[in-house]
Amino acid sequence: MSLNDNSINPNNRSLGPKAARRLSHTTKSIPMMDSITPRWLLSFLPWIPTEAGVYRVNKVIDDSNEGICYDNIGEHCIPQNYMDYDCNPKEYTLNIVQTILKINSQVSDIFNSPINQKQEQMRLAIEKMREQQERQLVNNPEFGLLVSVDPSMKISSRKGTPTPDDLDDLLAIVWKKPAFFLAHPKAIAAFTRECTCRGVPPVTVNIFGSPFVTWRGVPMVPCDKVKIDSLGNTCILLMRVGEREQGVIGLHQPGVPGESQVPSLSVHFSGIDDMGIMSYIMTLYYGLAILTNDALGMLENVNIGHYYDYE
Repeated sequence: MSLNDNSINPNNRSLGPKAARRLSHTTKSIPMMDSITPRWLLSFLPWIPTEAGVYRVNKVIDDSNEGICYDNIGEHCIPQNYMDYDCNPKEYTLNIVQTILKINSQVSDIFNSPINQKQEQMRLAIEKMREQQERQLVNNPEFGLLVSVDPSMKISSRKGTPTPDDLDDLLAIVWKKPAFFLAHPKAIAAFTRECTCRGVPPVTVNIFGSPFVTWRGVPMVPCDKVKIDSLGNTCILLMRVGEREQGVIGLHQPGVPGESQVPSLSVHFSGIDDMGIMSYIMTLYYGLAILTNDALGMLENVNIGHYYDYE
């Protein structure tokens, strides 16, 4: 007999489970949300704090080797030189993800044990906001990764499927300290199938407590925000990251007024209406900057629909 058996048996010789549960507590989970992902892109990107919500990328006007001498030891005229700066540097302004969270004060007063209603509502709202943050970092039409790739840093797959040769070509254009690939999980699966077919299964490493497929020592970071079209085509990104490396960086402004447990996310109580509904304005400040054009490359026209029959 299961403890879930709620039938009443007149022949019972003791108290049954259905009646006994009236005097017992249940162990409850916090609310679960299927749409929550690991958001690995947010973890792999280095985040640089800004002042007043603006990050300016100053660049040097490069005249190649002019003003530099290279000769044998001896007496010679040493050329003069200086580094000129771009007078119109590009500036990146922080963007926002924002919502107003509504909480019934009666619900918060009465139904608040053993799980705090306000805390859970805010936690779930923050999860949704962070998912949207990663989605915008990848797909925003103005500053997202997909639209920020310089045309000279785009290559197309040779046969449609993402082969080891294709990723080698991508590594050849983002060769200055590449940090990680970014691709849809199905694109990574398609790549591993191509590797398996060729007898060169990729190495797996453990980062942040989770396994990641690598190629040539560079981890492949899964992100379901990288889109796949109706024909099964997508892309794979490769980037160098970090301010010192002149790579891709995330931008934020920690220490904003009303900051929650998430840096750059503010929560402000905005009052209670005549129905007893409390309102909280939640704002997440973030941005993205590509410091040099060769920091971000893309493998285009990647098809994920090819499979092999193995004997």
